[in-house]
Amino acid sequence: MEIHPTHIKDVFVIHPNIFTDSRGYFFESFSQKKFNELVGKEINFVQDNESKSTYGVLRGLHFQKAPYSQSKLVRVVKGAVWDVAVDIRRGSPTFGQYAAVELNEDNKQQLFIPRGFAHGYVVLSEEAIVQYKCDNYYHPASEGSVRFNDPDLNIDWKIPIKDVILSDKDKNAPLLKNAYLFDYNQNLYL
Repeated sequence: MEIHPTHIKDVFVIHPNIFTDSRGYFFESFSQKKFNELVGKEINFVQDNESKSTYGVLRGLHFQKAPYSQSKLVRVVKGAVWDVAVDIRRGSPTFGQYAAVELNEDNKQQLFIPRGFAHGYVVLSEEAIVQYKCDNYYHPASEGSVRFNDPDLNIDWKIPIKDVILSDKDKNAPLLKNAYLFDYNQNLYL
């Protein structure tokens, strides 16, 4: 397992060591010990989620408000998605910037999104199955979101806007300037 930093501090792309032969492949998709060593802090995942979506479905940009904020470790087991993490920590040197990567069944990469970020992805393939780990339990009353097409974020979603399929909740998400924000100097891991 190798960790590759993005231009935003604490957002990482994880590349697994994949062993292939005539039978197929094998890789360790997660090791708590190795993960904590790589990121340099103790992050304990407590919940796994999975979603299945078709081409053009865009889920996001979502987060949970403090004290129920979540870090996520995202991977794709079928298909391909464009996965995006947006820094929504007021006072951060990268506030309002995003890191993005294509996660797919072939590259088997994972994106680590720390607390204080909004997360979303759009399906690039005919169908995709996404799995992600969370380090805090889902708390419905703490849901937050940012509009996927906020002009201040200027996210390139890699598909035509006419093909985007959204939930009603995501269609009505606030712009970043009106959204709940985290504080950069706040310790979100208490």
